[in-house]
Amino acid sequence: MIFAAFAAFIYLSAEKKRETEFYHALKKEATTKLHLLLEAKIDPKILQKIYHNNRQILNEVEVAIYDVHFNLLYHDAVEIDFVKETPQMIEKIHQKGEIKFYQNQWQVIGLRYFFGNKEYIITAAAYDQYGYNKIKNLLNNSILAFTIAILFVLVTGYLFSKKAFEPVIDMIEEVKQISAKNLSVRLKVQNKDEISLLADTFNQMLDRLEDSFDAQKHFVHNISHELRTPLTAIISELELALNKERGKEEYKSAILNVLNDTKKLVRLSNSLLDLAKASYDCAEISFEAVRIDEVLLDTVQLVHQSYPHYKVNLYFEKDFEGDQQISVKGNEYLLKTAFFNLMENGCKFSQNHECKVSVSFDQENIYLQFSDTGIGISQEDLQNIFKPFYRGKNKHFAEGNGIGLYLTQKIILLHKGSIFVDSSPNKGTNFHLAIKHL
Repeated sequence: MIFAAFAAFIYLSAEKKRETEFYHALKKEATTKLHLLLEAKIDPKILQKIYHNNRQILNEVEVAIYDVHFNLLYHDAVEIDFVKETPQMIEKIHQKGEIKFYQNQWQVIGLRYFFGNKEYIITAAAYDQYGYNKIKNLLNNSILAFTIAILFVLVTGYLFSKKAFEPVIDMIEEVKQISAKNLSVRLKVQNKDEISLLADTFNQMLDRLEDSFDAQKHFVHNISHELRTPLTAIISELELALNKERGKEEYKSAILNVLNDTKKLVRLSNSLLDLAKASYDCAEISFEAVRIDEVLLDTVQLVHQSYPHYKVNLYFEKDFEGDQQISVKGNEYLLKTAFFNLMENGCKFSQNHECKVSVSFDQENIYLQFSDTGIGISQEDLQNIFKPFYRGKNKHFAEGNGIGLYLTQKIILLHKGSIFVDSSPNKGTNFHLAIKHL
């Protein structure tokens, strides 16, 4: 389309230029002949003879001269009279001063001309054979050049596009080899261009997918293990109770063991449900203004209801003047779950079953610290405590399933907060949280 528009522009420009130049030549020829007739006093018969002689070998300009009263003063060839002037035409030229028009591809010009204080009307007409031949030649050359250029563009475009898309085709073939069984396959990154950038981005996505698949495999493996243990214990207790008649106390002991194992399953199920809620897309979770002090007080009551012998001490290091200083944009249920896990852990791993919660704030964040004086966490375990189903060296001190801290971290990160821990064996543990307030 660009080539066609360019060729059309060149052709139309050349045609317009030819037309303008030929009208100029007609005007010049008409005024020259008038001067030859009136100024040089050349005999009209001589001018007519010159016209007839030239007309045999070229397209001579036919000139006619009138006065304003439509009286013919001179005509190159009255017997031909190609223009066929009329009084209306003469009057029109008189009024406008100059007219231009085509008549069967002949160009005609009529003009008003003053000579010796007299007004004359001159018409001149001719066929621009030379100009038309040049335009025709230009048109033929343009069509030929256009055709050659299009063919050249098609061939070179095909070759260049084929060369340019070779990396894409190779990439497609490599992608076809990737499946859930071999996520470790990566696309080759050769040059530093857009295709390589796309391949590198795709490889990064594969890295995330592979990590996600691996995490899912480990998650399913750990879930299966966590479920198998209490279920196996329940089945064993029930089978032993059915093998033979037992006393009342033995049956009560078996039922109590089954009840304890069932409670473990319930706690595990609740933790998994909470983990699923914390793993939702942020857009699917309801966030609203939540007062941290109210959430903490409600969580303390939940801890006391679940573990009457646990003790949680709540301290506010600063007095807040308005709701905004103690409020965050969050989900109340998930925050209660995170705080409950931290309070439960602090009490569970302490000899006195006590946990201290301190609350402070500044212009941007609310800071919470969950402290205990329990058995602490080793430096080796500190690096892994936020991994799902990880249980450190203190797992023999108290029961658990290794989900609580992992879930807590996800909830805090979901609220665009931060969490870190410092601990020393036999001295206690401190969990530090920061959440941006309203």
